[in-house]
Amino acid sequence: MLNGKTIAFLVAPEGVEQVELTEPWKAVKQAGGTPRLVSTAPGQIQGFHHLDRADTFAVDDTVDNVQASSFDGLVLPGGVANPDFLRTVPQAVQFARAFFNDGKPVAAICHAPWTLVEADVVRGRTITSWPSLQTDLRNAGANWVDKEVVVCTAGPNMLVSSRKPDDLKAFCQAAIDAFSS
Repeated sequence: MLNGKTIAFLVAPEGVEQVELTEPWKAVKQAGGTPRLVSTAPGQIQGFHHLDRADTFAVDDTVDNVQASSFDGLVLPGGVANPDFLRTVPQAVQFARAFFNDGKPVAAICHAPWTLVEADVVRGRTITSWPSLQTDLRNAGANWVDKEVVVCTAGPNMLVSSRKPDDLKAFCQAAIDAFSS
């Protein structure tokens, strides 16, 4: 399905919800794609199980050294601290925005849409997220809904979103479908 396709996973050096990184990563690999871990700094990123430190993962590329044009899609894992940090880094925000400008699919779960709010790419889009983001998303012009997975095609690209780790099975399937098209 994803043979020859490379998917970027954008995460902060700390704070990513580990399962929201590892499950989509595994799904991309199982579908024949090549996942690449992109962060704001080289070295390792620290995963978390909610508020507890989990595993570390090697960074493949940094946002100041790559372009969205080198990838076929983008996954934005959640975790509260992860997107909150990313939205303060202009290169990370621009990297995410570039996928929308290039018409490439983006999949965001849990708190990840915070980065998309900062990138100003949710206006007019239907999206879901962790419930605490709904006001931020509505204020940014999005149509927020409470669903397991939402696939929005009312924009320049396909936008896949889910609420939480319990939605990962549906999220991963919808993301793979989006990256395959």
